[in-house]
Amino acid sequence: MRIKEIAIALFAVLMLATLALVWLGSGGLKYAPEVELNLIKEGKVTFSQLQERQPVLVTFWATDCPGCRKEVPHLVELYQQYHEKGFHIVAVAMSHDPPNRVWEFVRTKQLPYKIALDLDSKVAQAFGDVRLTPTTYVIAKDGRIVLHKIGEFDLAKMRILIERLLAESV
Repeated sequence: MRIKEIAIALFAVLMLATLALVWLGSGGLKYAPEVELNLIKEGKVTFSQLQERQPVLVTFWATDCPGCRKEVPHLVELYQQYHEKGFHIVAVAMSHDPPNRVWEFVRTKQLPYKIALDLDSKVAQAFGDVRLTPTTYVIAKDGRIVLHKIGEFDLAKMRILIERLLAESV
């Protein structure tokens, strides 16, 4: 019985090591996809044009999502605190959210950051087929995805991450 337990443990260790090598190997790092964003005020722009080698927070949201509504003041606060330092925020409205409702929400809440409509779900699909809101990605200056969070983010931890990314050289 002891040999069987050791064999199972060795197999588990080998599987974990293989997964770690795949994740940390040359193809394991994840980068933001090159997608076209349909910004409601600025029109179409590619993600790389938007990023401009600066850190970016991308949040997938919907006007009828309670967690998304709860995050809005945090996003506004982060924008006001870090935008002048080179930090960007883009909120991608999910395809099921009617554009007129998105426009009205943006207008009434006076959202200062960029808002994109994802009418055909191509942006959500490019980011790994996002279906749940809020889903947040933080992208480093070099395009690496350094955070993928489903659900509400922690504001204090987000500040620490943003400050670290702003301090990084490209």
